[in-house]
Amino acid sequence: MNTTGHLFTLTTAGESHGEALAGIVDGMPAGIRIDRDELARHMSRRAPGGAMGSGRREADRVKLLSGLRDDVTLGTPIAILIENSDARPGDYSQLEHTFRPSHADYTYQAKYGIRAVEGGGRASARETALRVAAGALAMQALRLRGVTVHAYTSRIGSVAMAAGYDNIDHDAIYTNPVFCPDAAVAERMLAEINAARAAGDTLGGTVSCIIDGLPAGVGEPVYDKLQAMLASAMMSINAAHGFEYGMGFAGAGMRGSEALDAWALDGCGRLRTVTNHSGGIQGGISNGMPVTMRVAFKPVATLLRPVESVGLRGEPFTIEPRGRHDCCVVPRAVAVVRAMAAITTLDAMLMARKW
Repeated sequence: MNTTGHLFTLTTAGESHGEALAGIVDGMPAGIRIDRDELARHMSRRAPGGAMGSGRREADRVKLLSGLRDDVTLGTPIAILIENSDARPGDYSQLEHTFRPSHADYTYQAKYGIRAVEGGGRASARETALRVAAGALAMQALRLRGVTVHAYTSRIGSVAMAAGYDNIDHDAIYTNPVFCPDAAVAERMLAEINAARAAGDTLGGTVSCIIDGLPAGVGEPVYDKLQAMLASAMMSINAAHGFEYGMGFAGAGMRGSEALDAWALDGCGRLRTVTNHSGGIQGGISNGMPVTMRVAFKPVATLLRPVESVGLRGEPFTIEPRGRHDCCVVPRAVAVVRAMAAITTLDAMLMARKW
């Protein structure tokens, strides 16, 4: 299953330290002028390197090989190529003889009988570069229908923003390295990351996402509920370990009277809910309110210090810290969550004939 989507689809190929990543986007509506500078900005927010990323340096320049004429979409498949320019497969030679704890090394070997030991192959977050490219295309299509998607870091380790999705300054998200719209909280997140890195340890966290402008009536009533499509998309991201939308798990501790979203007319005479505990989705279908969700990411499994494991025959094996790894993937995951939300939203709108 290397393809996501129903009508708007993305198929990806490529390994972490292979020659390149390749993807096919199908179902892109025709007649959309693609802003390549905007595409490059999205890619830079996920790219390795920088203050918060690993030591790997990849330009992540996207080549669009088909599906456009003079930067306008033709409605035909769009082929994407992203070359790997800073691969170092030799950094992973010791992994020929062991399985890293909490990685996909053993499970890939168990499934296929062979694995790409270099950086985890397909299990590497390197694959998500293609998702961000496809998501950037989807966002440009959604904007023509008044739909916008934003994501931001809401927790790193023990440092978290106040709960809720209200009063988020989307313009402030990218003013700091952790992509948190609250400057004071962002400083504390940076300190948390630096402390973990100094200890040779890693951190997890949470990315929050808001889809604004989605009309009512998007989503299917049973097996392709909008929240189910979004959950599937988010849980396909590397290191994602939890998903909630609207009030999420907090709703388990509420009374029904506290969780109801009462209906009212807004200033334009449109039907809206007074609160948004439902996260913009009821019965699996959008209700016209902002769709809100959170995705929880586990701490990076590759520690920046020696880790004890076993060899292929069960003998003790010490994995030495080699290669280039993030201390915390959450800031880079912001672009991936945003992209997957956009891909899923455009797919759902096409299914509902709302695009």
